[in-house]
Amino acid sequence: MSLAIVFPGQGSQSIGMLKSFYDDYELAQDAFAQASAVLDYDLWKLISAGEADALNRTEVTQPAMLTVGYISWMIWQQNGGKTPVCMAGHSLGEYTALVCSGAIQFEDAIGLVAERGRLMQQAVPEGEGAMAAILGLDDERVITACRDAAQGEVVAAVNFNSPGQVVIAGQKTAVQRAIDLLKETGAKRALMLPVSVPSHCQLMMSAAQQLGEKLNTIEIQEPAIPVLHNVDVHSHSNGDDIRQALQQQLYNPVRWVDTIETMKTQGVDSIVECGPGKVLVGLCKRIDKNIKAMPVFDPDSLTAALADA
Repeated sequence: MSLAIVFPGQGSQSIGMLKSFYDDYELAQDAFAQASAVLDYDLWKLISAGEADALNRTEVTQPAMLTVGYISWMIWQQNGGKTPVCMAGHSLGEYTALVCSGAIQFEDAIGLVAERGRLMQQAVPEGEGAMAAILGLDDERVITACRDAAQGEVVAAVNFNSPGQVVIAGQKTAVQRAIDLLKETGAKRALMLPVSVPSHCQLMMSAAQQLGEKLNTIEIQEPAIPVLHNVDVHSHSNGDDIRQALQQQLYNPVRWVDTIETMKTQGVDSIVECGPGKVLVGLCKRIDKNIKAMPVFDPDSLTAALADA
């Protein structure tokens, strides 16, 4: 059996996530201490006892999700979990994958994704951007509807998550026009998501430019484990190529279906999702039922994944 490890992005966070790992593993406590030192606030206190609204702020969510994904991976390794043939992450999760593959140092990545979150929030004034989930239509119909709904504004298909599940993003008025059009076209569901930042569309160009400057200050090594990037579904060994992929990721679609299908062509038949929840496990099952997908976020899920992967 060949294994891939994947890491979730924003949306999987919750208050109290990974508490059992934090309680049981010194490495988890150490990782939170490292992250808190970079961020200049107590990240574990915010996750364990804070308010959901604070955790859901983009510049907080991103380092929080990176930290818990990294911890889950280290615990997987410490318990003898199999080494994957490749890794990937959904949007922000790509940064977690690069840390876990040895390409970026954990502390560097924490500062990087906190800045990424700030830049994304600054790029579009709050209330002007939106994202929506579209269920029950093929990709081309969603792409066409976005093109028709734009009317001089920005709206585009940005997350190709699974067959019949696409997320669109852009200016709120254009996203609403697209929703109305997609409902008329036959979408089973078309609903606004509770986010204020329209990720992976052209509205993120200015943020991507500034992110590129930040990326140039960080050392990036060749990954010890190949990481499939969202933007081109290829792995890169050169630091400059990785920087370019991360910069372009901010304003280009997340090609998750292509990512899982590429893993399968590389012989992957089991996938472990390291991080809170099981969003990517669910997507994987919809993309290819023949791939075994398992989450790792607490002692029980860890035990089950170690036995089955």
